This record gives sequence, C-alpha cells and structure tokens, in this order.
Amino acid sequence: MEKVLVKAGSLKAGGFWLSKKAKEEFSNISEDLNVVPFESSAGKQLKTLPDLLREYNLPPGLFPQNITCYEFDESKSKLTVYLPCACEVTFKDSSAIRYATRVKGILLKGKLTGIEGMKTKVLVWVKVTNVAVEGYKSDKVLFMAGVKKSRPMNAYDTPQHAVRVQEF
Repeated sequence: MEKVLVKAGSLKAGGFWLSKKAKEEFSNISEDLNVVPFESSAGKQLKTLPDLLREYNLPPGLFPQNITCYEFDESKSKLTVYLPCACEVTFKDSSAIRYATRVKGILLKGKLTGIEGMKTKVLVWVKVTNVAVEGYKSDKVLFMAGVKKSRPMNAYDTPQHAVRVQEF
C-alpha cells in the first residue's frame, strides 16, 4: 500500500494518468494479496482459498488466481469470495466459468451449494447453483446448472488466470 501512496504523492496534478497509474498499482496489490499470508486478530494464520477448498474436498482451482480476498464463516458454513472484476476462466478441459465480483455459497464437505455469482457455458451461459465432488477419491466434479454437468477433476487442480469480461 505504501508503494501506491508514495507514487501518487510524488506526482503533480497528473489527472487521468494518475488515476490510471493508481488503478494499475491497486491491481498489482490485489494480485499480491493472494500470495501474502494474512493473520487473524487472534494471531492464527489463515488458509489460502485453494487450501480451504482442498480441506473441504473440492478442487483447489475452482476459483481464479486473481481473487481479492475471501470470507468463511465456519459456524454458518458461508463462503464469500471477492474478485476485482467480473471475469472468465477457461480450464484444461475447455470448460468455461464466469465469476461475478462476489461469489457466495455454503461450503460443506465435498460441495459448494446455494451459489450466487457463478455461471458456466453449456450452450449458453447458465447459473451454477451447486458444485460437488462425489466420494473422497472421485475424479469428477459435478456442476449443477439446470442440468448436472460432470467434468474431470484434474481440470481444476490449480487456480487459473482469469480474463476480464464486460458483464457477468
């Protein structure tokens, strides 16, 4: 954060250039947030989102690399993932998922249910309501988007880079 303030403070009335440069710096910071581990107020180190997903037997690459942050309320199993913009990821199996700037759902062992803010392309873009992995050693991920769509688990092994889209 200091990096942005120093650069912004050293510029005279740069108008458009300043806002563009500041936007780039904030974008860089949001990318750094995925790498730097955070600590809670209790001093307990928080998990990365891929680690949390692994713990719940979901593929770690279900969300893109460029998340801003996430919140997980264990008592209610409520997961909220924040992204800097609406974006789209194409996975190894050629499937595509679009994400809104905020994706919410209930995270349970082997499934994410009641999802808001995620779409997949079947023939057209359709809302994903649930994502599940059947069994502990399953090699398939099931996406519920009006119909049940089975996809290979290894396509979601690692978080992928997302591409900005105009609208979710």
